[in-house]
Amino acid sequence: MRFHILTLFPEMVQQGLAESIIGRAAANDILSIDAVNIRDYTIDKHRKTDDYPYGGGAGMLMQAQPVYDAWKSVAGGGRPRTVYLTPQGQTFTQKLARELAREDELVLLCGHYEGIDERVLEEIVTDYISIGDYVLTGGELPAMVLVDAVSRMVPGVLGNGVSGETESFEGDLLEYPQYSRPEEWHGKRVPPVLLSGNQKEIAAWRREAAVARTRERRPDLYRRYEALRACLPALKKEKLLHIDMTELIERGQARLVYVKGRTVCLCDTASGIYLHTAENREDGIAALLALREDAAACGEESPMLTLHQKFMREDAQKLLGVEETMSFYQAVYTRKEKLPVSGLYQTDAGQQEKRARRDAAQNGKDKKPAAEIRRLTLEELAFVRSVYRTVDDENYIRDRIEKGWMYGAFVDGVPAGFAGMHTEGGLGLLEVLPEYRKRHIGKALETYLINLSLEQGMTPYGQVAEDNEASRKLQESLGLCFSRQKVYWMEKKHPEKL
Repeated sequence: MRFHILTLFPEMVQQGLAESIIGRAAANDILSIDAVNIRDYTIDKHRKTDDYPYGGGAGMLMQAQPVYDAWKSVAGGGRPRTVYLTPQGQTFTQKLARELAREDELVLLCGHYEGIDERVLEEIVTDYISIGDYVLTGGELPAMVLVDAVSRMVPGVLGNGVSGETESFEGDLLEYPQYSRPEEWHGKRVPPVLLSGNQKEIAAWRREAAVARTRERRPDLYRRYEALRACLPALKKEKLLHIDMTELIERGQARLVYVKGRTVCLCDTASGIYLHTAENREDGIAALLALREDAAACGEESPMLTLHQKFMREDAQKLLGVEETMSFYQAVYTRKEKLPVSGLYQTDAGQQEKRARRDAAQNGKDKKPAAEIRRLTLEELAFVRSVYRTVDDENYIRDRIEKGWMYGAFVDGVPAGFAGMHTEGGLGLLEVLPEYRKRHIGKALETYLINLSLEQGMTPYGQVAEDNEASRKLQESLGLCFSRQKVYWMEKKHPEKL
């Protein structure tokens, strides 16, 4: 991602962003941070960039010409998204940071003195953003705050990609308390559950602690959290059909767009995809209208969404300009216990291998695991892209790998297949090379992901196309249950898809 910061004090910006995580990401070419000195574009022989405002008043005003020419130097004949940092803008939030992170390029304009000539703002600015209701001497500090917050959402910037998805303000909850060594300090001990190694219990403790902290410190956020939780009883009346929506809420990844009775519309805060279910057509249309307004506010002209009722497809087409491209059944692993792994796989960490051997001994079966399963790295990106055609988006596959949600099966060190978890939480991205089929590689991969999900307190689920008989048989063999109704994937068709 490329940031262009238009400023009178480029050294301030460069020094402030040259350290720690952001500095390392820039050094590794994951980010590009270009500080442009507006003074270099003035035509005044004394390098002045300001003058007195017409109509009088205290202070000086930055002139239009040098700002515009500095902007043109980075715009390259196009019109990049350009943010003016000003107390008069919309308040900067995590939601807005996530939205801006989807851009390939951002121009940040830093004001000084009493501001900037309104005419150039009208000419170049697309967004007015404030980092709070207070006044600073210039826009450099707000620009650095924005770069830091947005950069954390860019794949590869954080060492552990998952931490960028699960932290303060995600799911309307503040982050849970965290502890490090020693176990006891000043007479205070680390909560025992964090030393247990039981990931499910740890996840439950962290959620309870986050809820309590949010209730105490941020009642405004807690009210939003409560509103989401209040949707769960209605959604769970059809558990299998709505598993994608309930899991989005349970994982702290949902934003409520509309609710009335059993009609609910959510937005997945990680992917921007909407999920819509309707009790009746009238309320369903109201939810679609709210969705359209929400998408427009986020700058999304062609929202993607999952409909949970067939009777809403025509209304979605008319109101949102989208069309059905696929339909699926929800497949859900409803049990709480893990699947047996005997004879299926081992891991590079060795722990699963030991458990598999122990299980095999207990079952009287001495089976050699079919494959070794380990997390993929970017070194395998080209391999995944060369054989996987269902998702034709390199950036998406890269994101899944960088965030640690793609796993490969290796036979004698050779890649035999892979699977992963989609941004919204569903299992998928499954592919087994032809020469390794009928050797339980797909079963091994999905078993691994199901057990991993259970360890982290998630309900494993995926979506299976009606005509994908092979996938359906695999899910049934693993004990997954299917929804009676289909869900419908809606998006705007691109010209090449027509």
